[in-house]
Amino acid sequence: MEVRTTRFGTIEIAEDRVIQFPKGLLGFSDRRRFCLLEPGEDTCFFWLQSVDDPALAFVVTDPSLFVPEYSVPIRPEQMSELGLERLEDAQVFVIVNKVDQTLTGNLQGPLVINTISKSGEQMVLAEKRWTTRHSLMRVGAAARAMSA
Repeated sequence: MEVRTTRFGTIEIAEDRVIQFPKGLLGFSDRRRFCLLEPGEDTCFFWLQSVDDPALAFVVTDPSLFVPEYSVPIRPEQMSELGLERLEDAQVFVIVNKVDQTLTGNLQGPLVINTISKSGEQMVLAEKRWTTRHSLMRVGAAARAMSA
């Protein structure tokens, strides 16, 4: 299928790469279909591109690469909603923002994706330890990590 984007033009992706977020994302409840774009091999950052809105995309990353002690407690009812039979089938991403010279991750609102069914949900963690702007790395370090 073709996906129009404002950043990369029109790209072709396989239908099975579309990730459904039945509840949408926080602030974007009407956008429910996304695809994950890899800007290059061996990168730790990806684009979560809306399939239905060319201008809507988020930089995301696997938070465990930056915060090894980070984990997302998934309750049994959330596993059921996501169709998860095993936790190993879940992939966690966080939305990345740039604040001054620091890349931050929304560790309070992680995206949990069932890698088998391609269904996802943005969760909201109650734990005060994690914030919406948790420091991940300085921008100069990010550029080096992205090119590694």
